[in-house]
Amino acid sequence: MSSPTLALFIVTISLLFVASSQQADGSIQFTYSGGTGPNMWGKINPNFSTCGSGKTQSPINILTDKAVLNKKLKPLIRSYGSCNVTLVNNKFNVGVRYPDHTGGVVVDGKMYSLKQMHWHSPSEHRINGKQYAAELHLVHVTDEGNVAVVAILFDYGHADPLLAKMQKALNELAYEVKRHEDSPITFGPFHPTEVRKSCHKYYRYVGSFTTPPCTQDVIWYILARVRSVSKAQVEALRAPLDLRCKNNARPCQPMNGRHVELYDEDV
Repeated sequence: MSSPTLALFIVTISLLFVASSQQADGSIQFTYSGGTGPNMWGKINPNFSTCGSGKTQSPINILTDKAVLNKKLKPLIRSYGSCNVTLVNNKFNVGVRYPDHTGGVVVDGKMYSLKQMHWHSPSEHRINGKQYAAELHLVHVTDEGNVAVVAILFDYGHADPLLAKMQKALNELAYEVKRHEDSPITFGPFHPTEVRKSCHKYYRYVGSFTTPPCTQDVIWYILARVRSVSKAQVEALRAPLDLRCKNNARPCQPMNGRHVELYDEDV
């Protein structure tokens, strides 16, 4: 198997694992509390060992006064097409799966295709120690298997337009849990213009997936502009989840000598 093909295979397996991490009895393999919480991820399953031993793990606390301005960084050019999407309850988060050829983000001349997005609440990344109400991760992958995640932070305030478009599907997901069902919900056409608004400032660093198997060499782009979400919307994201995953934020991880780069088109 060639190196690019192997890399794509590893990333694909990791994404599939993150998207369906349930055991045969329907229970999830990791949670956010107790004996299966983040501090134990690296020990509860050999496939999760990187969660405990990895040196470039995510999320992190971004200290703005230590971020290094890099004038070689380029704007994030994002373009997502209208399509039918699938809303899934992973039990540890709520996610949206995208079909192929949905669009993506261009980084350094390379196209990273959008594969899925999901939410954490409260936020996983912090800015100067501040934890936000929620965080959206948009996961992109190149044909060679390189991964880039665009993260959007949310503070409590007015309703988020993107989640407002999904409210009916979110309600259906919560209703299925009450009926002890677990079926993905397809809806659309979905054209999320809110997630591709122009970005004037972002932070960039190399980290990992924030859920097992904690795969590393993931490029993170944390948008500096904090958006708004209502408390009711955060509750709707938490409603379908396992009780041990209602607060599904992994603690910040050590920097281990890493640097955070800053892109600011106004500087």
